[in-house]
Amino acid sequence: MPALQTHHDRRIVVLIEAERNIMTEQTSIAHRICPFCEACCGLEIELEGKKITRIRADKADVFSAGFLCPKAIGLKELHEDPDRLRSPLIKRNGKFIEASWDEAYAEIERRLPPVIAQYGADAVATVLGNPVSHKMGLLLYFPKLAKALGSRNIYSASSVDQIPKMLSVGLMFGSWLSVPVPDIERSDFLLIIGANPMVSNGSLWTVPDFRSKAKSLRERGGKIVVIDPRKTETAEVADAHHFIRPGADVFFLLGLVHTLFDEKLVRLGRLAEHTLGVEQVDEAVKEFAPERMARRCGIAAATIRELARSLATSERAAVYGRIGTCTQEYGSLCSWLIDVINVLTGHLDQEGGAMFPKAAAFAANTRGKSGSGRGVISGRHHSRVSGMAEISGEFPLTCLAEEIDTPGTGQIKVLIAIAGNPVLSAPNGARLAKALDQLDFMVSMDIYLNETSRHADVILPGLSPLEEAHYDMTFTQFSYRNHARYSPPALATEGKQPDEWESMLRIAAIVKGLGSNTDIDVFDDALLEQDLQRSVGDASAHVMAALRPLRGAERQVELALRSGPYGDQFGQQPDGLTLAKIKAAPSGIDLGALTPRIPEVLRTPSGKIELAPQMLLADLGRASADLEAPAPDMVIIGRRQLRSNNSWMHNLPALAKGTYRCTALVHPDDAQRLHLVDGGMAQIRNGARMITAQVEISAGMMPGVVSLPHGWGHDLPGTQLALAGERPGVNLNALLDENLRDPLSGNAVLSGVAVELSALE
Repeated sequence: MPALQTHHDRRIVVLIEAERNIMTEQTSIAHRICPFCEACCGLEIELEGKKITRIRADKADVFSAGFLCPKAIGLKELHEDPDRLRSPLIKRNGKFIEASWDEAYAEIERRLPPVIAQYGADAVATVLGNPVSHKMGLLLYFPKLAKALGSRNIYSASSVDQIPKMLSVGLMFGSWLSVPVPDIERSDFLLIIGANPMVSNGSLWTVPDFRSKAKSLRERGGKIVVIDPRKTETAEVADAHHFIRPGADVFFLLGLVHTLFDEKLVRLGRLAEHTLGVEQVDEAVKEFAPERMARRCGIAAATIRELARSLATSERAAVYGRIGTCTQEYGSLCSWLIDVINVLTGHLDQEGGAMFPKAAAFAANTRGKSGSGRGVISGRHHSRVSGMAEISGEFPLTCLAEEIDTPGTGQIKVLIAIAGNPVLSAPNGARLAKALDQLDFMVSMDIYLNETSRHADVILPGLSPLEEAHYDMTFTQFSYRNHARYSPPALATEGKQPDEWESMLRIAAIVKGLGSNTDIDVFDDALLEQDLQRSVGDASAHVMAALRPLRGAERQVELALRSGPYGDQFGQQPDGLTLAKIKAAPSGIDLGALTPRIPEVLRTPSGKIELAPQMLLADLGRASADLEAPAPDMVIIGRRQLRSNNSWMHNLPALAKGTYRCTALVHPDDAQRLHLVDGGMAQIRNGARMITAQVEISAGMMPGVVSLPHGWGHDLPGTQLALAGERPGVNLNALLDENLRDPLSGNAVLSGVAVELSALE
């Protein structure tokens, strides 16, 4: 009997091994960094041939460690979406027809150069959307296209959500993306203002699985406090939540800073020798005592003072603010004051505080001479109509429509839209839509025929994320932990569809007069050799030879990694990083926890933290004048939702299913006062602008505030988003004034706008 049992067991093992071998022949596993949001989680894509059978978390991923949110499942549906464009479209007689790539490029060559010849370089504008951040080809080759065009008219989604933070950190620390992020795994106290990382998993703070990290913080005795006009998903897991009047964050923050000086709680620690302007800040905030700020911001003076004391006396603490603090009239001041508080409490660049990541590649604060630099330069030129200053090389997106529809010298005649949908994402999209129809020519690089690309004359679709390689150029600069990961293509490209970097380079070649049939590889080599001559001089031939086996965006990643802070410096540091080493680690390479970087990270002319930039101090006068302003009866704010991070996600079944989410949240008291009923319809009006939305009554809303999610409004004609069109929702931005901006950064004001709310039968 024992022998028989052994034989039986052996037979089972053989059968299992045979089944496993069959499975191995039929299935494969590909690794992919999720492209849907800033969390950038590591995924495992299970494939049977070319068929995607399963998407799951990569438990071995060095950064996301097996975390997965519902959006990742949508990657399969995005790849298979019948509405996703696979071939170029050319508009003929008002209708789109499929075209070959040669035909599409030829159409661009026929129509673009004559406009530039007649009206000049500034007649061409470019606009970039948020998905560009998840596409290394677009990020790496847009500068080459922009240089070829030579136009000042550059626009992006940054000026509807993050440019105030870029401006403030640029002035304080010397580079646009030197954004300190909370070192959450070692923090004792976290004050979150106008941010919802439970849903976003960080924004300008890449922190997958915020929930478990927040839970661990509290379990070790730490505390989280949330300041928000809505009791968000983050507030639900926090120790305390305080409502704040939308748009009044600046007064709350000024009250905190005043308290630190007033109660002698300033503790610079080792930052004292690296900081300029403390005395100027002290003098500037004297009039902003919490007792004056309380009425304006809606938070009691005693609460403001107690929070300031908690920040000052906690051993390891950080203040973090995001969308709510940026998308308002005082976006730049709020962004600045958050980091002022982190400096004054000694928590900037401290373990458990707000720290600077050290990205393996592409970060300006790891290049050049460390500890000092020329700082950031803005205002080199101004927009033609509103006179808005450029910030980080771009104009506010809200200026785009007026630059198209206002006649005169310098009027925009051509637009190249790249992975963006500003008709939905920017205020007063109706005006922009009309303006787009006035253009002489428009090219859209997009995977969908959406509310913006429908206006184009030529649409060049990108690849599915599963068909392209990826390295996170942007989000490694905001990551809670240093790391390096690379995603090779999971699936082969079908047909002859080019990478997006190739399309960008081909348009650049057309602009430079080289023609649409230019040999892209030869052109790319020539541009790279020019760049290397400028950057490394005589060593350029050696570096070029080392890079030559690679091409395109992948070659640019190799160059940045090998010359980066962890790189092998092309043989000088044999143990250093190369792209090959990262490719050999499918789940990534951990580069360790964040470490103190001041003064090395600084790129200011003084080599110090510039705590009191004159531009920001001067703007405090505007806040002072606004202190006695009466509160509107009702204001509107946006909100972020887990399953609809961007407008194109509404066309994916796994993310679109479930309860209707484009609802107007209102407090029960407001509902009773305005005769609103749950599930009923309400009219929301801002002057002549008006939308109707379904009401959802929620005690989690601050009285006097209504909230709508962003990215909806899929009821415009001429689109090809079938599923999104079934439940189009309403567009919050249709209510907003494109001329209302933070005057320093030009960022659109999306929050705290006064509206009238009334019930509809």
